[in-house]
Amino acid sequence: MRRILLLALAATLVLAGCTEKTKEGGGGKGTKAADDKRPAEVAGIPTATGTHKQKLEVGTPGHREYLLHVPPKLTKGKWRNGKPAKPLPLVLALHGGLSNMNGFRALTGFDKVSDDKGFLVAYPNGFMTTWNAGGCCGAAKLGDIKDVDFLSKLIDKLTDAGLADPKRVYVSGFSNGAGMAYRMACERPDKVAGIGVVEGALVTSCEPGRPVSAMILHGTADRSVPFNGGGRRDFNDSRGFPPVSYAVDFWRKAGRLPEMRQGVRAQGGAECSSTGKGTRGAEVTFCKILGGTHSWPAGASRTLWDFFAAHPQG
Repeated sequence: MRRILLLALAATLVLAGCTEKTKEGGGGKGTKAADDKRPAEVAGIPTATGTHKQKLEVGTPGHREYLLHVPPKLTKGKWRNGKPAKPLPLVLALHGGLSNMNGFRALTGFDKVSDDKGFLVAYPNGFMTTWNAGGCCGAAKLGDIKDVDFLSKLIDKLTDAGLADPKRVYVSGFSNGAGMAYRMACERPDKVAGIGVVEGALVTSCEPGRPVSAMILHGTADRSVPFNGGGRRDFNDSRGFPPVSYAVDFWRKAGRLPEMRQGVRAQGGAECSSTGKGTRGAEVTFCKILGGTHSWPAGASRTLWDFFAAHPQG
């Protein structure tokens, strides 16, 4: 009798072991539940709602840093095989000269728009508070810092992880960061669906090879990057900035788009005009902010997002 009881107990333990194994990795509902569960990280990138400080190795001594804001739409959305079922759009937000990622995050309020509309925001740090936008500025230009490579690698990291949609990547920037947004569109148009430029100038050689949508906002009273051109390009470069009209015409012609049409959008003291969408979906919109100074306009982040949302890569 005792032998029979021992055999029965052994059989029970074997069956229990088999049942546990099936739950962990076998087939059926247990596997589906595990596959659909959101991981805490993907490729080392946090998936929880909020803003996370991250490091990125760029193949040179040291590393680069950025903040990544994750909206509830990613965290609470559907997941399959450890990745979002639908990757989100991505906005790179580039600070102005002598600023940083934390300051620009606070200045723009992109986090709130991200949470409302459902897109990722990355706030990268420049090199010693500057970006190498080609003809400007500061330490990044003097050191020939490979900021295009850095930002491209950041985009690749988020798209390769399946978090960001490679067809909906946008670069926004202010002042020196706006010039860097131009340079990204010039040199990596395959990675950028659109740019949003605030109080910046196109000061780099540019042959994009494909249309890129651009929204350009500039104040008529900007003394740092004058509306009609001039000023001083850098501390060691007395050349003036080109006028805003130069960049508007450049991107319009690069996209083979028609002349600007007035009265497309007017808000907050801005007079806006647009080309309308071309055959490949690209568009250029220009907003002249009457009396606007060298500052980030109220509501600019939401305005830029509305433009980006309407212009995926064609």
